[in-house]
Amino acid sequence: MSRFVLEAQGLRKRYGRVVAMDGVDFDLKPDEILAVIGDNGAGKSTMIRALAGAVRPDTGRILIDGEPVGFRTPMDARRAGIESVFQNLALSPALSIAENLFLGREVRQKGLAGRLFGHLDLAHMEAEARRQLAGLGLTTVQDIHQKVETLSGGQRQGVAVARACAFGGRVVIMDEPTAALGVKESRRVLDLILDVKRRGLPVVLVSHNMPHIFEVADRIHIHRLGRRLAVVRPKDFTMSDVVAFMTGAATPPTDALAA
Repeated sequence: MSRFVLEAQGLRKRYGRVVAMDGVDFDLKPDEILAVIGDNGAGKSTMIRALAGAVRPDTGRILIDGEPVGFRTPMDARRAGIESVFQNLALSPALSIAENLFLGREVRQKGLAGRLFGHLDLAHMEAEARRQLAGLGLTTVQDIHQKVETLSGGQRQGVAVARACAFGGRVVIMDEPTAALGVKESRRVLDLILDVKRRGLPVVLVSHNMPHIFEVADRIHIHRLGRRLAVVRPKDFTMSDVVAFMTGAATPPTDALAA
């Protein structure tokens, strides 16, 4: 049994002359929040999209629990238990919270009504939506029938996270979850991320916000020039150290990949 729930080994991806991934390695432990940081253009987004099934590497392999997998589409990654919350959240503003939670995965009624006429089991979906929101402590959302367009930015992020938790059996990837939020709503999202970990789901957190990373992350994957430069623990280095590694102003210690 692998000690990592999700791994990447030697991923490479070229777009013409541009090398987006140059032998990328990655590993996520089953009980952690792993932050991924890197300068703009470092290739971290390409790596994350490859792990989420949105980019197909030219070479290299991705493993889940030590077993190689091949993702052709994001749905393949979802079926393998990898759920992603990207910056655009992929929510439909005109639909309710419950409808967004099950968007693309609607539950049909049992019997002929569901099989022949496609009638949805709204009661089941609403009950499950309430359970997921309550489990994450999203008590500010009072009405499960409320349209997403009426929610605040933090509440929308909460709905997206609840959807990921509802269907993410192994890993939740969060891409810049606090980028467009104020201080108070960012605090709620960070609490959500910690709640996801407490529920037993490892989290990949992509962020530029160093204080947030140092508050919640167990390890930090530093990406530079298309590959993994180092993996460090926040307790072992300062924010200034990590920024210096990321920008090339300083060189991480030789044992930084053993974190």
